[in-house]
Amino acid sequence: MKQFSLCKRVLPAIVVSAVSVSAMAVESEQCKTVTLTDPGWSDIGATNALATTVLEALGYKTDIKLLGVPIGFESVKNGEIDVFLGNWMPAQTAFIEKYKGEIDVVKTNLTGVKFTLAVPSYVYDAGVKDFSDLNKFPRKFNRRIYGIGAGSPANQNLMKMIEKNDFDLGKWNVVESGEQAMLSQVARSVKRDKFIVFLAWEPHPMNVNFDLKYLSGGDEYFGPNYGGATIHTVTRKGYMDECANTGKFFENLEFSLTMENTVISMTDEGMSAKEAAQSWLKKNPAVLSSWLDGIKTVSGEPALPAVESTLGL
Repeated sequence: MKQFSLCKRVLPAIVVSAVSVSAMAVESEQCKTVTLTDPGWSDIGATNALATTVLEALGYKTDIKLLGVPIGFESVKNGEIDVFLGNWMPAQTAFIEKYKGEIDVVKTNLTGVKFTLAVPSYVYDAGVKDFSDLNKFPRKFNRRIYGIGAGSPANQNLMKMIEKNDFDLGKWNVVESGEQAMLSQVARSVKRDKFIVFLAWEPHPMNVNFDLKYLSGGDEYFGPNYGGATIHTVTRKGYMDECANTGKFFENLEFSLTMENTVISMTDEGMSAKEAAQSWLKKNPAVLSSWLDGIKTVSGEPALPAVESTLGL
């Protein structure tokens, strides 16, 4: 009887202990590494750096894959990528429709974005203020529109515009190149006061580094308000439920134009994206309260003190 009585007293302790261990297992093993995709854009480099800085302070491992937009979406669909912070809408509507039901759109993480064609201010002052003005100066532009990475939705929109001969641009060409190559071409043209038209967007330091003007008239291809856009967070199917703690973090995660412009500018001045993110967070720690609301570290401890300690706040 004494032995039975002892078992009765010990058993509840064992059960409580097991429950405690279970509660601490905030994430399954496969959730302890978070994989993100980056199309090679400065703004997504900044947001990825901000997100991974916090995740690593929480004890997670992170892995950022440099992938073009089409491959990035396919990788999210295949479950090879957990999170994409750069779903530009409406520019990437075709991808969202293509993968409907196969990926999850979590939330809007940035508003107030611009994304359309732009020209240097001296070209704007010369009379190029709208898409319809471009073909008034075909030779000065060499009938070229400078785009971004090959296969991007924005480039595809421009190619459709040319195929349809909208704005009498049927004989024009889209020059596909990476963001940095495009911006180098803009810098060379500006230095020589030459005409150039190119894809531009905000947030991005180009809005500070160049005196540029956005063109009106592209609503059909880029949306109203100069391609006014919102940026969404996209995850692989079921990620939010499977990895509840990091899922909640990405549900909380929001950015601002000022935040991103500042981080990107610091990288232009020589900092790595991670260094710039750490610097910004140290100067703006208040954002952590909302980002970490309801979040634990990988081991189940309170998130905010852990991140503040890691960042030296």
